[in-house]
Amino acid sequence: MESSNQQYIQNRTFDEIQRGDFAQLMRTLRPEDIHLFAVMSGDVNPTHVDPEFARSSQFREVVGHSMWGSTLISSVLGTEFPGPGTVYVSQNLNFWRPITIGDTLTITVTCREKYEHNHHIVFDCLAVNQDGLKVIDGTAEVAAPTEKIRRPRVNLPDVTISDRELRYSHLLSISAGLTPIPIAVAHPCDKESLAGPVQAAAAGLVTPILVGPEAKIRAVAEEFGLDISRFEIVNTAHSHESAATAVALCRSGKAEALMKGSLHTDELMGAVVARETGLRTGRRISHVFLADVPTYPHPLMITDAAITIEPTLEDKVDIIQNAIDLAHVLGQAEPKVAILAAVETVNPKMRSTIEAAALCKMADRGQIKGGLLDGPLAFDNAVSLVAAKTKGIRSAVAGNADILVVPDLEAGNMVAKQLEYLADALMAGVVLGARVPIVLTSRADTAETRAASCAVVQLMAHCKREATKA
Repeated sequence: MESSNQQYIQNRTFDEIQRGDFAQLMRTLRPEDIHLFAVMSGDVNPTHVDPEFARSSQFREVVGHSMWGSTLISSVLGTEFPGPGTVYVSQNLNFWRPITIGDTLTITVTCREKYEHNHHIVFDCLAVNQDGLKVIDGTAEVAAPTEKIRRPRVNLPDVTISDRELRYSHLLSISAGLTPIPIAVAHPCDKESLAGPVQAAAAGLVTPILVGPEAKIRAVAEEFGLDISRFEIVNTAHSHESAATAVALCRSGKAEALMKGSLHTDELMGAVVARETGLRTGRRISHVFLADVPTYPHPLMITDAAITIEPTLEDKVDIIQNAIDLAHVLGQAEPKVAILAAVETVNPKMRSTIEAAALCKMADRGQIKGGLLDGPLAFDNAVSLVAAKTKGIRSAVAGNADILVVPDLEAGNMVAKQLEYLADALMAGVVLGARVPIVLTSRADTAETRAASCAVVQLMAHCKREATKA
């Protein structure tokens, strides 16, 4: 069979094919294959496209469409054996087991019968996975070409599936039906930092209290056509006062969440962690990026990528617990936590790998609760079932992580920003471990990102209300 990277495809005619001749094709199922097949066919069975539903199904995970495997048989018949000029007549297939993400199918098409009167050929068709287990078998009948055909191979374009508006709407829907919460917005004195709470208010997520120089806030609103007439403005002289005042509103209970505006992170967090007047609790304060990545089958959390520069083992316990608690709020009963390092084995010379192993044992002993931990895991093994299976990693977390725990802030920030700018991830950012949830976005973040973050803190605030009642 001619390799797929050659420049031409050519057939084998009816006369050239003998009984027992065969051809093979190998293909690995990727998440994007499932999405593309769903778009092409319209088959949006939740077994294939809804990870939450799939976890409760008989297979316990997202599985590929069975007919995806049958298209690989069609690929062999139409492009290689017999190849160009082949016409399908019939196909009869049996599907024996599911195809999961990362499975590699080997398709074998073998000539069983030839009919001279009409140049039809019946092929035995077999698909087995990487473990040698039968996935599909059956037969296909085709009208084979009688003339030799050799054509240039058509180079198909790369296809990326991304519906940003749909993903944004889905993220906002996590708090659907909840009443808006009052949120103190510290120093919203540029377009994006003011448009974010305005957009979030329009979506019914928050009721902003704008804290900053009133004249400057109104000037920005007028310049960019933002309606802030319904919002309370607390006038301050400068950004340091804005941070302190916004934090005081949260301490008093007038605001149930805090949002960073156009001031520097250090200014806001300085007010948050102030010993007597801040918002500290007994838990270490940490940050979580919630990323909706088009090429990943479910939301992904990255922590800590904005607060703790070089966390200790003790810090990481709180960082992980904060993220697990947020996952519970988002409806994940037992989130999968991947503790990242550069390698997936424990190396005494690499502190991150030793701490990863220690954290997993701490979880075994109940020092970290509510999640399923594994590590050390390299990034590829944490998010790719294909990579994990290739390296022989057997883990309930590897390839399907919900939470990525990074070794330090630099690594986390790079991972999060690369996902946002190179993979078109939709990001939300929230600070955990304080008295109230905090929307802590970059000054370069869009209003969309800020509004998405507001949906997360709205849900957290309502969960806190319910817990207080209980």
